Amino acid sequence: MRCFTVLGPSQTGKSTLVEKLGSLEGPPRKSVSPYGLGLTEFEFGNETWCALDAPGSGEALAHAQHALLASDACILCVSPAPEEAVLAAPYLRVIEASGTPCILFVNRMDEPRGRLRDVIAALQDYASHTLLLRQIPIREGDKIVGSCDLISERAWRYREGQTSSLIEIPKDVIEREHEARAALLEHLSEFDDWLLEELIEDREPANDAIYAISSRVLRENKIIPVLVGAASHSNGIMRLMKALRHEAPPVETLRNRLAATGTAGASALAAVSFHAYHRQNVGKTVLVRALGEGLKQGALLGGARLGPVQDPGNGKPIPAGVGSPGDVFATVKSDHLPVPSLLTSETTMAAPDWIAPPTPMLERILVPSSERDETKLSETLAKLAETDRGLKVMQEEGTGAQLICAQGPVHLRDVCKTLSEVFHVEVTDRQPSPVYRETIAKSSDVHYRHRKQTGGAGQFADVKLSVHPNGRGDGFTFAETVKGGAVPRNFIPAVEAGAREAMERGPLGLRVIDVGVTLTDGQHHSVDSSEFAFRAAGKMGVRDALAQSSSVLMQPIFRVEFHIPSIYSGNLVPIVSAFKGQVLGFDRDETAKGWDIFRALVPGSVLDELARSLRSATQGIGTYSKAFDHFEELYGKEADAIITAHASHASEH
Repeated sequence: MRCFTVLGPSQTGKSTLVEKLGSLEGPPRKSVSPYGLGLTEFEFGNETWCALDAPGSGEALAHAQHALLASDACILCVSPAPEEAVLAAPYLRVIEASGTPCILFVNRMDEPRGRLRDVIAALQDYASHTLLLRQIPIREGDKIVGSCDLISERAWRYREGQTSSLIEIPKDVIEREHEARAALLEHLSEFDDWLLEELIEDREPANDAIYAISSRVLRENKIIPVLVGAASHSNGIMRLMKALRHEAPPVETLRNRLAATGTAGASALAAVSFHAYHRQNVGKTVLVRALGEGLKQGALLGGARLGPVQDPGNGKPIPAGVGSPGDVFATVKSDHLPVPSLLTSETTMAAPDWIAPPTPMLERILVPSSERDETKLSETLAKLAETDRGLKVMQEEGTGAQLICAQGPVHLRDVCKTLSEVFHVEVTDRQPSPVYRETIAKSSDVHYRHRKQTGGAGQFADVKLSVHPNGRGDGFTFAETVKGGAVPRNFIPAVEAGAREAMERGPLGLRVIDVGVTLTDGQHHSVDSSEFAFRAAGKMGVRDALAQSSSVLMQPIFRVEFHIPSIYSGNLVPIVSAFKGQVLGFDRDETAKGWDIFRALVPGSVLDELARSLRSATQGIGTYSKAFDHFEELYGKEADAIITAHASHASEH
């Protein structure tokens, strides 16, 4: 079986393209996973093919990456509008990072929305590979009625719902065809000395030789050829499928490419797991592509026995196992297989670094609807995170509530839907509370005596404490200047422990930071003094001092790195400023052509709104990663509102 992924932005006609490709020589066999990954098996040219239709939403980019891990080649489906080229930038980025040979298909060419050369030029801004035009459109007025192949120098006229008919190259197209063909040969000659010599000697190279060179440079991932058509009318579909058949590399090339990224040799790689999901009453289903022989139920894969092997389309068992390398199959009761991963018979290896998903930007607390759901939620989310690399699961600081980080609102909705329909866990979601702290603005000295007398031994501890602000980021410090044994050495650690305990909740009801405590003097009793008494004295004394030291609200500040196409960098300056952030600057992203890394410091309380503004300003393309940087003071009405809200929330709980 040969396997390719079709990916690209939403509304570019990917699913229609897959349907048409799969129907060229008979009805295809189709299925769709709960995560939206379509799988279409079909026959073409006496070979079995599998097309993986990756979801077009930017929030599902991780699933597109995983599909590439198992693909011999891919088709990037794009719009014919030059101004929409930027929407393909994230897909060009992951394709090039993965090293997957790619054919770019400009779809919906029946819609006159711009010149093809402008589309290619706009896309080239985001591609390190040369985008090499293999066809030019034939127009009649504003309508595209056919295409001309630049290698064979043949022209075809489109026919609605049918394969195109061969025609003579129209006279008004001949000059344009010669120019485009010359550019094609010039680019190909960069990768072939023979062709370069032919062009220098002004000899016309044979078409068969050019096809062979074009096929080789695609298999070696040197260029990205560009074909055109309109899938909804079946225009250009046969030519695209023939290019895949003759030029896309075999599964052995994929195995060698994956072996180069891992620790196992190509001969040891048995399979690659690339997609997984949970089904009601079935459990975890893993989609696997075989890279070697002998994969059937009970075979050793990934260090354990493989569960039942199934047809991925209809779920029916395959008793004989996988027929040959390249076949795609589903397996259940194989929970030991992580996704995505490279698999030998004995071990599982991590997927290559390029497959790391985008950083999730939407944080939500999931609130279970019942006590029964509460007990199941943690375990269920852990299962989901195993099959959805774009999802992160944590616990909220302070409350321990289940906190998830999703790619966006669509991803969040899908997670909640899966929880309900597959695991029967009902949840609602809410925004997590920002993490605030408090500190003090001035020093204070206190004298605190802890004394209790009940039957038997009493409690006695007397301490004098000096409490003062520390520098930002210095945290809590403790020192002592006691002289003459007023407080015995063995009780001083208890005073420090009590002081630390007092920092857990200050006058504003928040954890206290950046405060220093010094034990200056005290008294003890030979019988009634104890570690417990001095701990209590330290805690209550520091609490009294904090109440006298003018508490100040502290808000968290995060260092944020935005990853955005360069054309949007200017949009971020007013957005960051509007959220009271500080712009630190930006640099070109050395790992992706046409992208910038924009850095800023922003308050933690605005991150949710910032994510929405970023999506809006970048058409859903931009992402950010964040890391806590420091706490800083917050004053005025905003601080008063936060303190009041926190006090109200604390009283409710």
